[in-house]
Amino acid sequence: MSAIVVYKTKYGATKTYGEWIAEELGCEAVDVKNVKIDDLLDYDTIIYGGGLYAEVINGVTLITKNMEKLAGKKLIVYSTGLTPMDCREYYETLVVEKNFKHGEMEQIRMFNFVGKMVVSELSMVHRTALKALKKLMSSKENPTEMEKLLIELCDADGDFCDRDSIRELVEYAKEV
Repeated sequence: MSAIVVYKTKYGATKTYGEWIAEELGCEAVDVKNVKIDDLLDYDTIIYGGGLYAEVINGVTLITKNMEKLAGKKLIVYSTGLTPMDCREYYETLVVEKNFKHGEMEQIRMFNFVGKMVVSELSMVHRTALKALKKLMSSKENPTEMEKLLIELCDADGDFCDRDSIRELVEYAKEV
């Protein structure tokens, strides 16, 4: 098996996971800014990772816009974010709908990992967006469970990356 891990990271969690996965698979982890689609054609397994921003996987269009070129490859996409893994509907519905066209998930296996949010490292834009989101969600009279969770997540501060969580992805990547 020839594999490569490609990632797009803003605050480092996606890179951390990419490096862990590459280490387990004995392959290279590369920042997406150093990769062109044609560079990926030599690999049997392509693993792409990006952080989640409003359900959008950062940079996943490298894969989705090139599905024809990548036909026949084992395609794996992972995301990093703060939404707990037990929020299956969020990942299986919202994230999938915002990132993949009908039929693409038949060719892609998706994994999600808890990342990090160190408030002192956030850009001004992201800190401002976080404050606005918390204010908006907090002003709702009868917030849904997801809205309550979003309010909680706005106060998260720390690195929640977990190396053990990559096991299923690594096992899947190794399958022939």
